[in-house]
Amino acid sequence: MSLLKDAILSVTSQGDKAFIPYIMAGDGGLEKLKPTILKLQQLGVTAIEVGIPFTDPVADGPTIERAGERALANGTTLRKVVETLNSFADEITVPLVAMTYLNPILAYGVESFSAEAKAAGIRGVIVPDMPLEEREIIHPTLSDAGIDLVQLVSLTSTPERMERLTKASEGFIYAVTVNGITGARSSFANELEEHFKKIQSYTDTPVLAGFGISTPDQVKNFGAFCSGVIVGSKIVDSLVNEDWTTIEELVAAAKTAVV
Repeated sequence: MSLLKDAILSVTSQGDKAFIPYIMAGDGGLEKLKPTILKLQQLGVTAIEVGIPFTDPVADGPTIERAGERALANGTTLRKVVETLNSFADEITVPLVAMTYLNPILAYGVESFSAEAKAAGIRGVIVPDMPLEEREIIHPTLSDAGIDLVQLVSLTSTPERMERLTKASEGFIYAVTVNGITGARSSFANELEEHFKKIQSYTDTPVLAGFGISTPDQVKNFGAFCSGVIVGSKIVDSLVNEDWTTIEELVAAAKTAVV
């Protein structure tokens, strides 16, 4: 059974919505990773998406791209992130989801990464530059380690591809809310509710909204028609500014989302 999916369902079964913050590992130094994760889980987040910096981040908007550049300048690598997480794995109480690219996993070694990531508390992996057709490169080994391979579903996916992606996704479905890269948005397309209902019709795996969500009101609004949200750029900015009040308000909004 998927520990990541279970964590989300345990929240939604109580009437709340899942909230997954995205953080960039190594932004400000890897020594910040432990206090940040422990603080976030103390606030009651459902899971934490841990971004791994990469030199060609095709899915990242300006805020996360700059955070990745800072992390790379600090010498952050996938292996160092896993080692750092492993150093306090016994204190981690929520599932971690690694957002990385395919090359770092291949350079690490799929078997070594899977085993060491599991020991470090990683229960899900998102690989935005790996097409569904190539998932078997890493999926069997991840699956053996009990790590979910989460798929992204875009607004432009055809119904046929949408169905294939949703049925293949493990843990949750990462439903992209905008056409383009990450980054805070002030508005979203009017037809998103129908889009999300279409995605959910293919599977019982939770559907979470991601990309562009940056305010408590947006968290609540998306909570009306999906299982929860992923917030990235706003979290990254808030951490840089040590603005925990904003983060607390975002997390709290998922507990009062419109149903």
